[in-house]
Amino acid sequence: MQIRGIIPPVATPMQANEDLDLPRLRWFIDHLLANGVHGIFVLGTNSEFYALDEKEKQQVIATAVEHVRGRAPVFAGTGAETTREVIRLTQMAEKEGVDGVSVITPYFIAPNQQEIFDHYRRIAEHTRLPVVLYNNPATCGGVRIEVDTVARLAQIPNIRAIKDSSGDLQNTNELIRAVPDTFSVMMGRDTLIFPALLFGAKGAVPATGNIAPQLLVEIYEKFVRGDLEGSKAAQLRLNPVRMSLTLGTAPGGVKAALQLLGLPIGPCRSPVAPLPPDKLQKMREALQAGGLTVKL
Repeated sequence: MQIRGIIPPVATPMQANEDLDLPRLRWFIDHLLANGVHGIFVLGTNSEFYALDEKEKQQVIATAVEHVRGRAPVFAGTGAETTREVIRLTQMAEKEGVDGVSVITPYFIAPNQQEIFDHYRRIAEHTRLPVVLYNNPATCGGVRIEVDTVARLAQIPNIRAIKDSSGDLQNTNELIRAVPDTFSVMMGRDTLIFPALLFGAKGAVPATGNIAPQLLVEIYEKFVRGDLEGSKAAQLRLNPVRMSLTLGTAPGGVKAALQLLGLPIGPCRSPVAPLPPDKLQKMREALQAGGLTVKL
């Protein structure tokens, strides 16, 4: 399996009291699949993985795998601060039947590149699943997986991809240059999907895939068909939607947008608060600029 296409990090539905809303998760997964996404990724950063305990993580993974029923690959985020915990979460996800795992770098400590290499090597040795590296220095206190480290890790058979959320297109291009074609570089910065595809990225893991899945799929599918102008136009429509997410503390922007679109999935877990009225108005304007139908 080559990891490819649009694989949104699925926002986790919550009830009003901030408990998990698993029936709504099933509904939301169906909504995303009906709009053509190429995979489902639970427990990513936009899924509030950091806010869930281990039992809740298992519930989310089990629900997603059971409900998707093979209609698309299911990936689970199993990142944590220590290698030991990542291995435990990864083995739990493997037992529940996921198709792959995504592992963010540690985000409190600041390991050096050899420690990062050993961290991912040991994780890969303890699972048969495809492992997706996750490079997000802005979220992880500046910790990044350097290109040379990725090139070394790409030689490990079941390390199969990287999500690059650095926002640095030169870094993404260097990753593409440094790894074999069988290894997938996936764009993690939504505003850069089209240019990343031009240089050889295999797809994207976009937060806005929760909000505008059809538009994200359009960027990718038109590119694959050779309609570069159509792909670029879809990218430019997406950009104001992505930029509006900064109006709230992540993933508050995603959930606010879904509410405005008439697709509510509940609140974020505290302390992330709902957007105030003035920012909601700016969000409405951004969604409309992207061609989306605002209902509230």
